[in-house]
Amino acid sequence: MSMPPATFVLVHGAWCGGWIWRRVEDLLRAEGHRVFAPTLTGVADRSHLASPAIDLSTHVNDIANLLRWEELRDVVLVGHSYGGMVITGVAEAAPAGVIDAIVYLDAFLPANGHSLADYAPLPSTDDFLVPPIPAAPPRTNAADAEWMNRLRTPQPRATFEEPVRLGGALERIRSKTYVLATGYDSSVLARSPSRRAMIPPGAIASWTAGTT
Repeated sequence: MSMPPATFVLVHGAWCGGWIWRRVEDLLRAEGHRVFAPTLTGVADRSHLASPAIDLSTHVNDIANLLRWEELRDVVLVGHSYGGMVITGVAEAAPAGVIDAIVYLDAFLPANGHSLADYAPLPSTDDFLVPPIPAAPPRTNAADAEWMNRLRTPQPRATFEEPVRLGGALERIRSKTYVLATGYDSSVLARSPSRRAMIPPGAIASWTAGTT
């Protein structure tokens, strides 16, 4: 369905980078939209910056600073998987009017004071970097699965362990949508039972301010 030109900021999931949005970027730009798909600090093309000090706040600042220095307004902010943790924090950090719509693409939707590690077990390691879980989404062809696994990188553990602090900013965003991927057992919605009640049944659901 076509829509007026908008500004999209796409936030990738764990162990990935901006590269994961490559095809989505092409489709959106072909429709006349403006698109930003940054890589979060410490992974992919920014993996040379990895350190134990990188946490969820670092990634929230990555996106909040992009919004500020690109002077973006009325943004459609999209987060996939771990990216849901990030965009939830960005909603708290961004001034009013910067984010017009927020989209959780089969993403973690955390309750106040919770981290990703509260919802999903992390691979054990003695290092500060958590190795990627092999990616094999349903109906993904072998070439795409190999591409994803080849480019994924370890991610600093603190990004998974730092909790989100909520102050009500998410409720004030005009449009909020959760897109649920169905057909496999590992949907992140199932890992966030404390937030299940806020999302109506169905693969695509929207909620309005005050219903959470």
